[in-house]
Amino acid sequence: MRIVVTYLKKAWHWLTSMRTALVLLFVLAIAAIPGALLPQRSLNQDNVNEYIANNGRLAEIYDTLQLFDVFESTWFLAILTLLTISLIGCILPRSWDHYLAGKTPPTRAPRNLARLPLHAEGEVDKPMADVTADARRLLKRWKVAEYKASEDRAGRFSLAAERGYTRELANLLFHLGLVGMIATIALGRMVYYEGHVIVVTESGNYDTPPIDQNTEFCNTSTANYDSFRAGPLFDGTGLTTFCFDAHDFAADYLPNGQAEMFTSNISYAVGDDINLPKGEWTDYELKVNHPLRVEGDRVYLQGHGFAPTFTVTWPDGESRTQTIQWRPDDPTFFLSSGVMRFDPPAGMYPDLFERRQNQIAIQGLFAPTAEWSGENGELLTSKFPAMNDPAVAIDIYRGDAGLDTGRAQSLFSLDTALLHSGQLQKIERVNLLQGETVTLDDGTTVTFDGASEFANYQISRDPFQPWVLATTVIMLAALVGSLLIKRRRIWVRLTPLADGRTHVELGGLARTDRAGWGPEFDQIHRELLGLPDQDDIDDDELVPADALKVST
Repeated sequence: MRIVVTYLKKAWHWLTSMRTALVLLFVLAIAAIPGALLPQRSLNQDNVNEYIANNGRLAEIYDTLQLFDVFESTWFLAILTLLTISLIGCILPRSWDHYLAGKTPPTRAPRNLARLPLHAEGEVDKPMADVTADARRLLKRWKVAEYKASEDRAGRFSLAAERGYTRELANLLFHLGLVGMIATIALGRMVYYEGHVIVVTESGNYDTPPIDQNTEFCNTSTANYDSFRAGPLFDGTGLTTFCFDAHDFAADYLPNGQAEMFTSNISYAVGDDINLPKGEWTDYELKVNHPLRVEGDRVYLQGHGFAPTFTVTWPDGESRTQTIQWRPDDPTFFLSSGVMRFDPPAGMYPDLFERRQNQIAIQGLFAPTAEWSGENGELLTSKFPAMNDPAVAIDIYRGDAGLDTGRAQSLFSLDTALLHSGQLQKIERVNLLQGETVTLDDGTTVTFDGASEFANYQISRDPFQPWVLATTVIMLAALVGSLLIKRRRIWVRLTPLADGRTHVELGGLARTDRAGWGPEFDQIHRELLGLPDQDDIDDDELVPADALKVST
C-alpha cells in the first residue's frame, strides 16, 4: 500500500509540474492538426462520407482512430482533461507562494554589492538621515525594507527594495485565464444548441411567379430545423421563442464571380410579439459576420443557393408546381443538382398501385447563368453565380418515385435501387431555358418556370460564450503583462562619515531579464548622488574621480 501511495505522489508531482503542462499543451496542439486537415462530422457529414468512400481502407483506419471526430474524440478530451488538471496543480501552490512572497519584506543586501551586475557608489554632502529620506522618495513605488547595522550582512545601515511583483501575478492570471477558457468552452459544449434551416426567399427570376412560399421560421421546436445538434445537457425544451420572416436574399459579386457580400432582409419578433401582424415586426438587415442577436441566440447568414421551380401539367389539365432547393455542387459558379418528385392527380388513377406507377421524377442540373459546351453544345455548365440566364439539364422519369413507401428519400438524388430495378424508367432527357416546356409521350408537360434564391440560416446559442471571451481577454492581457513587467531588486547601503557627509553604495539585480533595467538603475543612483543626467554632461566635461565609482 505504501508503494502505491509513493507512486501516486510521484505521478501527481509529475503531472502538476510546469514542464508537464507545457508538454501537454504542445501535444494538444499536435492532436488538433488532424481536425484541421481532415473533414469533421460535426461540420459536414457528407464530406466525411465522401472521403471514406474515396479512400477505402485508410479512411476506415482514420475513422477507427476517431480522426473524423477529433474534437469530440476520447483521446483529445483525455489530453484536454490532463492539461486542465496539470495547470490547476501548477497554479494552486504557485498562488500560495506568491501570496507569501507579497507578505515577506525584501531580502537583505549581500555583503559585497560590487559583485552585483549593477553597482555604483559615491559620497553625498548630506547627513545620513537626509540621504535616507531621498532614497525613500526615489523608491516610493517600490516595496522597501530598512535593515539596521546589526541586521545588515556588512554591518551598516541599508535599504532593500524590490519591484515587479505583478509579473508573477500576471503569470498566474495567464494560467488561470487558460484554465477558465478551457472550462467555459467545455461547459458551453454541454448546454449549447445549434441548428440550420433553409428558407426559400421571395427573391427570384420567373416569367410566371410561382405559388407563395413559406418564408417564415419559428424557433419553437427542434423539428422546425433542417439539421440540429445540441450538448448532452440540452433536452430541446429550452429554445428561445422567436420567429423571423426572410424577405429576400442578395449577393454582390466581383467580375470574376467571387462573392463580395451576402445580404438578407428579415423581420423578426420575440416572445408574445410573435402574435402581432408581420408589418409590426422589427426589421433587420442580416449580413455575413453581422448576426442578429436575440436574447442570447444568434442568427447567422450561413450560405445560399438556388431553388428551381417546375410545373407538371397532366393531360386532364391538373397541374402541380414545386420549388425545392438544389445542392450547389460548384461553390464558385453554383452549378447545382437536385431532384423533384410529383404525384399524379388522384382522379387520373383511382387505384393506388397504378397511381404509384405513374409518379413523375425530375433529376438534373441547374445553372444560374448558363453556358453550353460539348460537341453538340448540349453540356450545361455555369459561368457566373448570379441568376442572369437560368437553365436546366434534366432527366425525367416515370414510375415509383418512392413518395409513399414510408422510407426517407434524399433531397438531392433519386434512390438508385429504384432505377436499377426498373421501378423508375427514364422517358426524357432535355435542356430547358427559363419558361420552356417539354411534352412527354402521354401528353404530360413539364415546364421550367424559373428559380428562387434560398438562404441557409444558422441559429446558435452558447450561454458561456461571454465567459469564454472574458477569460480569453484576461489570458491575453496577463500574457502581455508577464512579458513586459520586470522583476528587479535594488539595495542602498549608507555609511556616515566624520565630516558629516554620507558614503552611498548601491547595487542592482534583475530577477528576470536585465533588458530595460540598467537605465532605471542609472537614473536612481544619479539622483541619489546628486549627479547630472548623462545627457547633460558635455563631451569635454570631466567628473571628479572621487565623486563616483560605477560598475555595470
